[in-house]
Amino acid sequence: MASSTTSFFLILLFATSFQFLESKQLSVSFPINRVSVPTHKRRSSLGAAEKITDSAAATANSPSFDYNYHNAFKYSMALIVSLPIGTPPQTQKMVLDTGSQLSWIQCHGKTPQAAGGTGTQKSEFDPSLSSSFSVLPCNHPICKPQIPDFTLPTTCDQNSLCHYSYFYADGTLAEGNLVREKFTFSPSRVTPPLILGCATESAESQGILGMNLGRLSFASQARVPRFSYCVPSKHNAGENPSGTFFLGQNPNSGGFRYINMLSFPESQRKPNFDPLAYTVGVAGIRIGGKKLNISTAAFRPDAGGSGQTMIDSGTQYTFLMDAAYSKVREEVVRLAGANLKKDYVYGGSLDMCFDGNPSEVGEKIGEIAFEFDNGVEILIEKEKNLDDVGGGVHCIGIGRSESLGVTSNIIGNFQQQNLWVEFDLTNRRVGFGPANCNT
Repeated sequence: MASSTTSFFLILLFATSFQFLESKQLSVSFPINRVSVPTHKRRSSLGAAEKITDSAAATANSPSFDYNYHNAFKYSMALIVSLPIGTPPQTQKMVLDTGSQLSWIQCHGKTPQAAGGTGTQKSEFDPSLSSSFSVLPCNHPICKPQIPDFTLPTTCDQNSLCHYSYFYADGTLAEGNLVREKFTFSPSRVTPPLILGCATESAESQGILGMNLGRLSFASQARVPRFSYCVPSKHNAGENPSGTFFLGQNPNSGGFRYINMLSFPESQRKPNFDPLAYTVGVAGIRIGGKKLNISTAAFRPDAGGSGQTMIDSGTQYTFLMDAAYSKVREEVVRLAGANLKKDYVYGGSLDMCFDGNPSEVGEKIGEIAFEFDNGVEILIEKEKNLDDVGGGVHCIGIGRSESLGVTSNIIGNFQQQNLWVEFDLTNRRVGFGPANCNT
């Protein structure tokens, strides 16, 4: 997830998005939270200092139940989980996204309405079949905040319902109405009604499970103490292997090594800092056993908030600010420049791409490691550094952040393959554990 405050940035993202329209697109799902895409003249959004009432407040005041839920997910360019929503539950496919706040489901072709109503067209989620479904009216405090902070761009639609618009960095738009609905994990494990989006306009085939630190994320509203996932490795282009997702305690966590999430003063957060992201401190990068000459300042936010480093399951590849990326590319070119595909950029972002045998290229480059404090690291084996992007071309899964128009370092899911990643919200830390994630 990334932030922006200028219309220039929005224009830049529109321009960038056109480069993604290839046969195989990049997956970049963090929303541009501070740029609203209004459908009506009046615009408002969730207030940072506002007290959330109704279902959200009820959730915050209720004790968290003992989560003990795990399930498989499909991994393509994103982590696609299937969750039971509504009463009785309807299984919904959602992208597990630690870079987004708002969760939303597909309600295409149906105007959201109170339970018991009827719709005119079939949709993936049918509100009329759920007794726990309800809509948020325009006069709800979330739709009419006292202190706008543009975390959740909302408007009032022609039906006096609370309308939201999310514009994502890959150029896609998701919009619809805010509603309340329960997640029914089992007869004895049912969340209170949570606020989520019921999308009426989206080109995607699944929704989003927002899991960042925002107060309206699923993790926050449902009071999830911790969650984890294990991203499987992909052996062939077009393959969609299965990984594992836990809500609550992971029985493998005894072998995890943890790093603390970082926090920064308010004066250092704006305009580019995202306070809702899982921000961590990278100590360095190694390639082929050699530690690159990159200052740790390249991985920390500057006075304007640029340069923070976040773990984002919703972004496919890793993106680095130029101070770090230029050093990485320089070393890759030194090691395997003879195999580099000249004047080729995949998806408008990846420019370390190669023709020929990927095993030979991987052997030349070696392992790539992201180092953290206390000796914790994410180690990508040499045969896993290159992604098959089609046409016999393989690319290092690392791009320049500026190519997306963002001002953060983002560690994406491609670099999280064969690794347990746990977000311990209770203790504000992130854990890692090497694993064979292919189930």
